[in-house]
Amino acid sequence: MNRSSEVAAVTDIALVLFDLNGVLYRYDRDARIGALASATNAPPAAIKAAIWDSGYEDSGDAGAMDADAYLHGFGAQMGTALTEADWVAALQAAITPIPETLALVPRIRTGVICAVLTNNNLLVQRHFAALYPEVATRVGNRAYVSAEFGARKPDPGAYRGCLARLGVEPAAALFIDDSQANVAGAHSAGLAAHHTTSPADLAAELAGRGLLT
Repeated sequence: MNRSSEVAAVTDIALVLFDLNGVLYRYDRDARIGALASATNAPPAAIKAAIWDSGYEDSGDAGAMDADAYLHGFGAQMGTALTEADWVAALQAAITPIPETLALVPRIRTGVICAVLTNNNLLVQRHFAALYPEVATRVGNRAYVSAEFGARKPDPGAYRGCLARLGVEPAAALFIDDSQANVAGAHSAGLAAHHTTSPADLAAELAGRGLLT
């Protein structure tokens, strides 16, 4: 980035929009499946096939059902009853904060909004503060799941719906994700975007744009 484009980026960016899993948290799907298996006595392979291989989880991320219908369908897909508490506990077993990345959020310079956009369902939205307290304290009510917008990343509609909610134009937003496909989707929606590979890489990108204090 040359000096003139760097100055433009510093001037123009009003929002840093973070992905969640893979950027701010580590996510271990196998651990989640193991916790679900322990709670329901269903075989792990059957859970994976019923929820992930079938496309059920993607449909929840895309907003095809509300939170209660998603939970009911989750159990029905596995052929067993599943309580909301067990569902939450299984997800909690799969996520671990990434302290180095989370520490960057409060360092974003004054006047720049920080928010989260994650491919997730409306049950995650309901329990977001309990599941992800470290980021919830940093972004407040500016944490959004893709299901709210009826589309999952990299569909441009997910980004545009989120930005409309925030009242930010695409050209004024920088999106951060560990998925190249999602970064490409953000570009197609008109956002600046960065494919991050590590906390150090992300810190360098934010610093290079003049976004860190």
